[in-house]
Amino acid sequence: MQGGTRRGSLIPNFLLLVALCGAVFATETVHLTVLYDNYLYNDGLHTAWGFSCLVEVGERTILFDIGGDAETLLSNMASLKVNPQQIEIVVLSHIHGDHTGGLFGLLELNNSVTVYLPASFPKDFKERGKTYGASVVEVQGPTETTPSVWSTGEMGTGIKEQALVVQSPKGLLVVTGCAHPGVINMVKRAKEIAGDKIHLVVGGFHMAGMSQKQIQEVIKSFQELGVEEVAPCHCFGDLTRQLFREAYGDSFHLAGVGWSIELGPST
Repeated sequence: MQGGTRRGSLIPNFLLLVALCGAVFATETVHLTVLYDNYLYNDGLHTAWGFSCLVEVGERTILFDIGGDAETLLSNMASLKVNPQQIEIVVLSHIHGDHTGGLFGLLELNNSVTVYLPASFPKDFKERGKTYGASVVEVQGPTETTPSVWSTGEMGTGIKEQALVVQSPKGLLVVTGCAHPGVINMVKRAKEIAGDKIHLVVGGFHMAGMSQKQIQEVIKSFQELGVEEVAPCHCFGDLTRQLFREAYGDSFHLAGVGWSIELGPST
């Protein structure tokens, strides 16, 4: 499916694809590892402002966002024994440098990747990616990047952003970069596209600076949407972390560099 196709015609098609392909791909184990973040989970890794995580779906490898610099990203990848050559797909959430700055350093090591980025990205950024030999796909509406993995399509009226939606045996995994269009809006779009329950939401929620009342309203919306587990990191704020932990208990994950989770049939 092409990213430029209008959203209204895409979502029914996506639901049909999920129905046809779900039996084949939904049983694949999904493994997520945070590679770049401003919060530390495992000692021995490096933190910096930004976000990147590796999403492995069966044998397929997707890098969602790429942090603010290649040096930190590649150092953490080496420590975590992640081979840059094995990455097949890169998905960039939005144009901010703390989510895109490591791209060209990665492409120097592996240019055999397909980069999915919002169509609103500057032309010179897209062209530079192509000069490294990477395939660049401009995303507008909801787009299937690989079977059982979708982009929400670029969302928002200011900073355009896409989130990643992954079918797992436990339900949907939703990964956000900063959620500038609103994390609730992105979760709703994910559920609309893939038509399954939301098991886990991971990433930046862009909630730092929110009041306690505003945060509790977001938590209430998460619960109404049936979000089972949460792992906020990057730009979520300490108060957000505290209130989500109180609301979700054991279903709250304190994510940071080195944190990982496996979503399989028996996990």
